[in-house]
Amino acid sequence: MSNWLPDGHLPPLSAESSKQEAVLRELYNHMIRVAYSKVRNKSDAHDVVQDAWVKMLSNHATLREESKLTAWAKAITKNVALNVNKTAGRIQPCEEWPSVVDHSAALTEAELMMEISELLGALDPTTRTLILYKFYYGFKDQEIADVMKMPVGTVKAKIHRTRERLKRTDIAPNM
Repeated sequence: MSNWLPDGHLPPLSAESSKQEAVLRELYNHMIRVAYSKVRNKSDAHDVVQDAWVKMLSNHATLREESKLTAWAKAITKNVALNVNKTAGRIQPCEEWPSVVDHSAALTEAELMMEISELLGALDPTTRTLILYKFYYGFKDQEIADVMKMPVGTVKAKIHRTRERLKRTDIAPNM
């Protein structure tokens, strides 16, 4: 890859190179999900990931444990995305939650995903990140606290309050 040869002229990849490429692809997929969850725009999400890669490469010496690479990359991506949102003026206060439609009729999966996306989009960035880390990415409370640099008790309380708020909207009964 470093030679920038056209396709078909690349030397065969070694087993180690293939493994590294797979790790980088997985890391990229994690980063793009985090970016998209923050900026809600595919093009902006790709720009955020690109900027995050630049920051990661220029600050790679600050990574203390290689086992924390994914969490470190996600945190950098989240911070870059939040900066993009701030400069674009996209932050929406919690008080401006969208009204929930009548759920008496059965929702299709696509409609349900749209509803969830709207509710998550209405959350402030920190709370949305907490909820995504907990329920989408499956992070433990301590891992979330480490990434977000806040006490575990605060993480638990914010997640609990947000779950209760979402339950009151009658959209997320299984959380």
